[in-house]
Amino acid sequence: MTIETHASELTVVDQDEPILELVDVGKSYGNVNALRGVNLTVRQGEVTCVLGDNGAGKSTLIKIISGLHDYTDGTMKMHGEVRHFGSPRVAQAEGIATVYQDLALAPLMCVWRNFFLANELRNGPFLDIPTMKRVCGEELVKMGIVIPDLDRPVGSLSGGQQQVIAIARAIHFGAKVIILDEPTAALGVKQSGVVLKYIAAARDAGLGVIFITHNPHHAFLVGSHFVILKLGHVSLDAHRDELTLEQLTGEMAGGQELAELSHELRAVDPGKVVEAHTVAPGGVSAPVLDQDELSGMKDV
Repeated sequence: MTIETHASELTVVDQDEPILELVDVGKSYGNVNALRGVNLTVRQGEVTCVLGDNGAGKSTLIKIISGLHDYTDGTMKMHGEVRHFGSPRVAQAEGIATVYQDLALAPLMCVWRNFFLANELRNGPFLDIPTMKRVCGEELVKMGIVIPDLDRPVGSLSGGQQQVIAIARAIHFGAKVIILDEPTAALGVKQSGVVLKYIAAARDAGLGVIFITHNPHHAFLVGSHFVILKLGHVSLDAHRDELTLEQLTGEMAGGQELAELSHELRAVDPGKVVEAHTVAPGGVSAPVLDQDELSGMKDV
């Protein structure tokens, strides 16, 4: 399925009707609440950015939407119908594709084999290699990337090119919602810009994009809606028109907690340089913490 065909199919859906909706979703592992009361709405033609620090619950949220784990509280709706995905295959069949940080690509396999990995085309008992090469090349060109030699190992491509292959593959196989797990985390500035352009291209093709990231600057460049997770619950849920990059960055960085830390560190001289000297074992004193700080360390 091409981007044009896919986009034309999605345009018949009411723009205001969510493709995917999570209502008070929670996930518990025994006595540990990984997610609590999470609300998330994904619409076609929008990029929903989910931000959060390490341990915020982003990975658990991905696993629930992609069908790897089931939720224990709340409801998840796909086109208005409550759904429980029993496996990633079921979620993929419903139009939810996930591009993880490791991209699920085989580095030593060629580009076209990776594009059709686990979805190979056959001509009788044999692989239909000419058709797979042609379709792979056409789909990559539609995403704006030209790879002259589709037989080269995918591991020899840049990180940005590999991300584009994974995104183009998800679109070709009928994704309605595409989840991108930290796609720019391991990339430089230039390659990150390339990936952000293809995120916008997926949005313009009519997909609902969930962009998981810890970088508010990248999120604000392409995002339509922003959700920040902290310790398993939503601390911010706002449309692009309702906040600025500075507000998003402040909330992501901790907001009030960061202000309190800045106040505490005012006495510290950041420009101070200590002359080199030998430090005897046990000669470094630990900082003095008050009772509130000690209590806060229990949650780390």
